[in-house]
Amino acid sequence: MKLRYIYKIIRCSLLIALGLIITSCGNSSDNSTKNERKKAKEPEYLYGICIDSFDIKVDTIRKNQFLSNIMQKENIDYNTITHIEKNHRNIFDIRKIKPGQKHTFLISRDSIPTPVFWIYEINKIDYAVFSLTDSLTAWIGHKDVETRTEYIEGIIETSLWNAMQAAGGEPNITMGLSDIYAWTVDFFGIQQGDTFKVVYENRYVNEECIGMGKILACYLNNAGSPHYAYYFEQNGRGEYFDEEGNNLRKAFLKAPLNYRRISSHFSNARKHPVTKVVRPHYGVDYAAPTGTPVVTIGDGTVIEKGWDKKGGGNYLKIKHNSTYTTTYMHLNGFAKGIQKGSKVKQGQVIGYVGSTGMSTGPHLDFRLNKNGKYINPLTFESPSVEPVSSENKAAFEEVMKKYIELGVGSC
Repeated sequence: MKLRYIYKIIRCSLLIALGLIITSCGNSSDNSTKNERKKAKEPEYLYGICIDSFDIKVDTIRKNQFLSNIMQKENIDYNTITHIEKNHRNIFDIRKIKPGQKHTFLISRDSIPTPVFWIYEINKIDYAVFSLTDSLTAWIGHKDVETRTEYIEGIIETSLWNAMQAAGGEPNITMGLSDIYAWTVDFFGIQQGDTFKVVYENRYVNEECIGMGKILACYLNNAGSPHYAYYFEQNGRGEYFDEEGNNLRKAFLKAPLNYRRISSHFSNARKHPVTKVVRPHYGVDYAAPTGTPVVTIGDGTVIEKGWDKKGGGNYLKIKHNSTYTTTYMHLNGFAKGIQKGSKVKQGQVIGYVGSTGMSTGPHLDFRLNKNGKYINPLTFESPSVEPVSSENKAAFEEVMKKYIELGVGSC
């Protein structure tokens, strides 16, 4: 009995040991599999192509370098070069490659390395891919763009431009503010101590900033007057509105050009600088260098173009509607395509500053006529175009609330 009992104990012990060995082997196998998975490398892509089996050769287009120069350096045959030049113009016209642009060859790791793809970067986002073997296909690709919302603020000491640079902002923000407030703020009236806040988009590709997107909200305090602007889309169009939902875009621009100074104001009795005769001056003289572009302050039709015999020199007259017309005088010349009867859009260049006619120096004599009577352009309040509609008011207030929380708001 004792021997039989001892035998059972030994047999059980052996079975337990065998089980432990099998479990240990299983765990070892699982761990080995897990380690192998860890070691397995994820496929790597460039320009949408898996590059695990390619070597990469990157370069830039040099001055006076053509496709043939680039390809022949990689021993690509003439027939392939000709095919790319002639058969892929609908994809990308290779004659438009520019010096300084990046280009890349993907080269096979065969016993004889062979270029398989050539990629030309059209810009920071778009690129053209050309297959150099077999099918000789081509296509346009696009890099992923990340849009980030960023914020900047500052105090103006000398100019908005300098203040923006001091705050770390780019020139495009300044230009954007000029466009947004073109109808409401005279940027030549910016004063020391004026402040600004801007919420805007920046676009990134692979952590590289490739440029600014939209300004989403902004605030400009000019001479104690606050000006708010919020970007909002309605009826398929994005525009800027103030905190009351009024459109910042007006029927007419604040001024028809970027000027140095106002050399003569609207007056009912001004001594003419040439004739020395006191007579009304029903316009505003904007002093600016010869050739400075002059734009129409609103949509309209050119109703007169020519030479003013009363001293205005080269001039244009534009009818905007049944109420308003504007006149632009002493022009050095007219913009291409501007003729009597031409339809023009607000902000379109119509001519250039000059000193034609009776003039002592280059300037624009600008006149605004309302219902047949000249009025002072500097004191004129232009009517706004369509505000935020009643049905979109709640959505606009939600957008505005978001930017108020970021510090751009009156609440």
